[in-house]
Amino acid sequence: MNCRCAVMVGAVALLAGCATAPPPAPDLQGLLPTPLLLLGEQHDAPEHQALQRATVRQLAQQGRLAALVLEMVEQGRQTTGLPPGASEDRVRAALDWREATNSGAWAWGVYGPVVMAAVRAGVPVLGGNLPRAQMRPAMADAALDATVPPDTLQRQREAIRDGHCGVLPEAQIAPMTRIQLARDRAMAQTATTALRPGQTVLLIAGNAHVQRDLGVPRHLDPGQPHRVVLSLAREAATRGEPDAGVTTDRLWVTPPRPAQDHCAELKKRTAR
Repeated sequence: MNCRCAVMVGAVALLAGCATAPPPAPDLQGLLPTPLLLLGEQHDAPEHQALQRATVRQLAQQGRLAALVLEMVEQGRQTTGLPPGASEDRVRAALDWREATNSGAWAWGVYGPVVMAAVRAGVPVLGGNLPRAQMRPAMADAALDATVPPDTLQRQREAIRDGHCGVLPEAQIAPMTRIQLARDRAMAQTATTALRPGQTVLLIAGNAHVQRDLGVPRHLDPGQPHRVVLSLAREAATRGEPDAGVTTDRLWVTPPRPAQDHCAELKKRTAR
């Protein structure tokens, strides 16, 4: 990982599993001030959501947090106007956070504490992801191919191919890549619209979405200041190893997750 600073988050695993203990204080020194902080995650690492909640609280306590933007919510959905004491049901309704709609991928039990930390602090939570209704038009929008440099487009296509374990028909690679580009662009638009002088907009998304050379930063206006943090769950022996071609301002490292063969499950489903 070509980054300025790698931070070992040792106590996160214990704290994330304890309902009464506060999450650890993330190291934001050197990242602030910035108008836009892009915080990546591995979706299956609860330690990362604990760090996100702690980041929200720290920024809010300092009066720095302008808004929380989430990949997990569709663009246009927001908690703006809700009081800090709003119930979780009201917050979920405002964000249209329905477990069935999200196919269980964005469980409220996982991300609810992050969302509610912002709401309780009086900070608006904004959906940043491309609305489902816009996905099919995006697949057919060839103009999206030109929104990033050719080498980035090719890398995105390879990522789509690899992410689907090589079972996605070749004819679907370009359309699926356009959805990814449209999602990154939507998150960039939402985050920049929420910018406020002297404060920070916090965007939370998967690591691939916040990569400076590949994701949301590619869709920001040239010269738009921002900082990028990637969160990785990895073995101690590999925590200091660089990943070629990836740049970040900070790397937060947490204990590794149990190994899962996602490709085996995907190939099993596609063979049915």
